[in-house]
Amino acid sequence: MVLPFAQEFVPRFSKEWWLSVGIALGLIVAVAGIVNAIARQYVRRLISKAEEQQRNDPDRDRAQRMRRTATVARLILSTFQVVVWTIVVLVVLGSIGVNLGPLLAGAGIAGIALGFGAQSMVRDTLAGFFILAENQYAVGDSIELQTTGGAVAGTIEALTLRITSIRAFDGTLNIVPNGNINVTSNKTRGWGRAIVDVRLTFDQDVEQVRAVLQDLFQDLAGTEPFATGLREEPKVLGIVQLAADAQVLRIAAETIPSRRWEIERELRERITMRLAERGVALPTTPVVVPHPPKP
Repeated sequence: MVLPFAQEFVPRFSKEWWLSVGIALGLIVAVAGIVNAIARQYVRRLISKAEEQQRNDPDRDRAQRMRRTATVARLILSTFQVVVWTIVVLVVLGSIGVNLGPLLAGAGIAGIALGFGAQSMVRDTLAGFFILAENQYAVGDSIELQTTGGAVAGTIEALTLRITSIRAFDGTLNIVPNGNINVTSNKTRGWGRAIVDVRLTFDQDVEQVRAVLQDLFQDLAGTEPFATGLREEPKVLGIVQLAADAQVLRIAAETIPSRRWEIERELRERITMRLAERGVALPTTPVVVPHPPKP
């Protein structure tokens, strides 16, 4: 039984209605679903291709362009889905007899009210637009953000006009509203610098250690990860600090930005092994064990 005030909104689902309107509505919904499925599949393939190219392609600029393309495609897809399904819903409601005039007028008034109460959402959306337009970062980049809630670091997993999703090294997924970002530090653009400090005893000949390290760097030139991860051969910068129990020798190397930490780990391991082979003793910090208080 239909209530009297709702009778004008209920269409008469006769055979003629199904032939003239119902089939058309079904086709509209089906086409919208197919188009959305094709768009999602295309974006998934684009993202997979970008990730594969980032891992295997030595051309970092091309890999960066692929990541940006995947990010933009994902954002366009989400906007496209909202627009398409909104239009489909309005067409269906209009076809079954619902008067869209009051509905659209109410939506306009509600939009104005939401506009006054959702200023932060507008700010987040504008900030996200400029992040995308200026290409500050893209999905797959390793970044550190200074936000109103503190520092957040990790790898970009998703980017929309309103939020940035960052996966931290320990697996934590951080959701950051774009309007809360104050400073962005992108660690996967341009070039990186691996820095390794080696502590030496004060009686150790620095020039001897420098010669040992130069021989090591020449041996590492054709091996992985140095062959593909370095932009320039590592250099011994010299003594950068005199500590209480050691002098600190610094080695630096320009790297592919996303591989800086890998190069640092490998350099520390290879340097330690080579110095041990050449008989270079490294200082040890004595461990002081506190004695329990006397009774």
